[in-house]
Amino acid sequence: MEERKKLIIDTDCGSDDAMAIAMALRDPRYEILCFTTVTGNVDARQAAQNTLFTIEAAGTYEPPVYIGCETPLLVPFVGAAETHGDDGMGDIGLVPKRLKVAEGNGVLKMVELLRDSEQGEIDIITLGTLTNIAVAMRLFPDEMRKVGRIVMMGTAGLGTGNVSPVAEFNIWQDAEAAKIVFEFGVPLMAVGWDACIDEAMLERKDLDRLIQSGPLGKVMVDCNRVLMEMNYDRFGRDCLDMADPAAMAAALYPECIDDCDDYYCEVDTSKGPSYGGVLVDRYHFSGKPANCAVCSKLKPELFKEYIFRTLGA
Repeated sequence: MEERKKLIIDTDCGSDDAMAIAMALRDPRYEILCFTTVTGNVDARQAAQNTLFTIEAAGTYEPPVYIGCETPLLVPFVGAAETHGDDGMGDIGLVPKRLKVAEGNGVLKMVELLRDSEQGEIDIITLGTLTNIAVAMRLFPDEMRKVGRIVMMGTAGLGTGNVSPVAEFNIWQDAEAAKIVFEFGVPLMAVGWDACIDEAMLERKDLDRLIQSGPLGKVMVDCNRVLMEMNYDRFGRDCLDMADPAAMAAALYPECIDDCDDYYCEVDTSKGPSYGGVLVDRYHFSGKPANCAVCSKLKPELFKEYIFRTLGA
């Protein structure tokens, strides 16, 4: 049997993170060594509780969950209660029944695993703000250069932002951290917010398929109810833009990628309306070498089928 690819998943676990995490746990081609949580959608401690609940719900194996950085590097924590609810999981009372947070710091555990690994053996997938990754890069650059690649849900891709005209939430919540990551020099792939909208959104028939598939599919839809209410106001119909599942699918099932090219990317940390925007040098005006692959479009049928397959629908 082919050896499973090793992963560390860094998350600010809200409701769309939960679906992405369940997908990864149920893909037998990959081995998640641990989860590390970061403050973003919710604070890092709540994110850990949400991750533990999701591990229990997925019903496969149980990687440890470590709490990482609890504040962004320089800016205040804002959170995304309007998108995911106060608890990040739709405020429907989802709590872990059995699992507990592992002892130790998430950043240090990430570094320890990389230190003990072969070059390129471990990939990191980030579903939230990049504070943990940036701190690890600044304090332990040699260990972080052993990562195979980092796949992030972050940037607006080639489109518009979801928290400002130019910025996507994960980058915007800690743009200083994102700047460190983009400038560090390891292989990066950013899955933009544009990759999960339009034809890639889960529509009513897709949601019904998940709900009818069983307890896991149902809870993955139920915990996204706040996002669905927001989207009804925004798009005029029941639908979910599943940003973190899009990033997870692009990382674990690259056959679903439709548009992904290498660009030079620069994070705006100026204190103005463009804060948190990522300049994607699409037409190579800067002449600088590419530092990130930007995935801006998925093949919707393959993306959705990967969700259905991993969640048992």
